[in-house]
Amino acid sequence: MAEVRNFEGRVALITGAGGGIGRVLSLRMAKLGFRLALLGRSMDKLRATAEAAGQGEGALLISGDLMDPIFVQGVIGRVVTYFGRLDVLVNNAGICFVKNMEETGYDEFDAMMRTNVYAPYLLCRDAIAPLRSSDCPTIINIGSVVSHKGYPTQSAYGTAKHALLGMTKALAAEVYRDGIRVHIICPGAVNTEMARTVSRPDIDMNALIGVEDIADTAEFLLTHRGNAVIDEVQLHRIGKQPF
Repeated sequence: MAEVRNFEGRVALITGAGGGIGRVLSLRMAKLGFRLALLGRSMDKLRATAEAAGQGEGALLISGDLMDPIFVQGVIGRVVTYFGRLDVLVNNAGICFVKNMEETGYDEFDAMMRTNVYAPYLLCRDAIAPLRSSDCPTIINIGSVVSHKGYPTQSAYGTAKHALLGMTKALAAEVYRDGIRVHIICPGAVNTEMARTVSRPDIDMNALIGVEDIADTAEFLLTHRGNAVIDEVQLHRIGKQPF
């Protein structure tokens, strides 16, 4: 039978925790018993997430720019210093813009890669050592349908999300013998502010994947730690043709 764990006292770091998917994931982690380390650009938004999760005084709030590698490389150390442990890392933060490849500048491409690839890579790298001491060591990366498919005007975003998927596969192969589970969730369009800026006008926003659906998926991955391991979960909106 699949094992449902008690996560009281365990620590989860969630990036992009100020809003959208990250906020809902943070609230769900708190409900499962995790102590929260929340990372994002806006301290006010992080504080609001911590308050909503009932951890206003106890959460670690880390405000900074994931495009800055010096900042990123100090994050895991701050979490371990504050809590004394790290059990779950959720790489959720990301940026997206819609442009043809010909119109995409180097700075824009660099920003996409730094936020969506370099930062998760560095956080995963630095998290491996403390995760080895956990009894439920887990990394969940939030990919995208564009991790598998190519869409016009999303060449930079598609490049980044393909890279995240490739990194996830390699990392999972490196650390599974240590008991560290590395998952990736690849949803289609999710009803968030980002989706409202990049989705096609012909798509009904009400038919998009809900943020709670992402939280449900993450909870399943965390609470089912039996002998079966799910490497990747692909989710599509209800109006999308299956498979």
